[in-house]
Amino acid sequence: MHENISKILLIYTGGTIGMIKDYESGALKAFNFDELLQNIPELKHLEHEIETLSFEVPIDSSNMNPEYYLKIAEIIEEKYEQYDGFVVLHGSDTMAYSASALSFMLENLNKPIIYTGSQLPIGDLRTDAKENLITSIQLAGLKKNGKSVIREVGLYFEYKLYRANRTSKVNASHFEAFAAPNYPPLAESGVELQVNESLLKRVHGRKKFFVHKELDNNIIIIKIFPGINEKTLSYFINLESLKGIVLETYGSGNACNEKWFTDIIKEAIKKGIKIVNVTQCVGGSVIMGHYETSTKLKSLGVVSGRDITTEAAVAKLMYLIPKNLAPKVFKTIFETSLRGEMS
Repeated sequence: MHENISKILLIYTGGTIGMIKDYESGALKAFNFDELLQNIPELKHLEHEIETLSFEVPIDSSNMNPEYYLKIAEIIEEKYEQYDGFVVLHGSDTMAYSASALSFMLENLNKPIIYTGSQLPIGDLRTDAKENLITSIQLAGLKKNGKSVIREVGLYFEYKLYRANRTSKVNASHFEAFAAPNYPPLAESGVELQVNESLLKRVHGRKKFFVHKELDNNIIIIKIFPGINEKTLSYFINLESLKGIVLETYGSGNACNEKWFTDIIKEAIKKGIKIVNVTQCVGGSVIMGHYETSTKLKSLGVVSGRDITTEAAVAKLMYLIPKNLAPKVFKTIFETSLRGEMS
């Protein structure tokens, strides 16, 4: 095989991209991914060698959970040496959560894993699925001097490749469904594929690829709003199994500083619950202590999520909680960028 020709594994988990319209009934049904070449003859023109693997039962992304993240990670672990790159086909609704989780689970990743999907089924006349799929395969296969150019988990949608753990789904009805408000695209697809190599994750040395298989989903997202009350908040904090909270606050990390509120936060932290402060704003960063209304949270030991997305914060919590870190160590590690997820 020519040194710049790649062997790519397509992993179909479910989602709109793998649907085809039954024109008689008008209903959408999953099509057999082994027949991919018949449905997308353009794939024959790609120089790369493509193989496919599908979940036996396709999963709607609304039903995605950590068990399926593990399934995807284990497929990649098992096939890691056989392929140069991986493309994960996934429903768009929870793709940012799933792709963020994979970025933390896979340590010392040295190959591209590109998540993609579509807003319209592959068999639809106006589908965005073909372009998303073809370009994702090209990106996963991209090599320079025989080595993969991209060596991280990416998410490709509508002409842009993003770092997966920087993304959020921002639109339910446009083809441009995703954005990464705090990090520029890693690559853009125009007449030519333009890769911004200075933004790509650097891989240092040749450390052994490793998959973290323990995730803990005993966490919740609490979005602060004017009028949130003591009784409701207290109820959540006292859930027996609760281990982590992603606290979505105002602006640069602000929340009400009334005594009842700070008392509840204090009690939660005392119980060992990890609380991470992320902003509700689409872009920007948490800067705790910038205003008086966040100074108290900082002094209580709330962890700053800085400019992390809610999706990546959820994934990072699930990944770190099983490691049973002491509060100060947890805070230090969470506030450190592990996979390029925060600035």
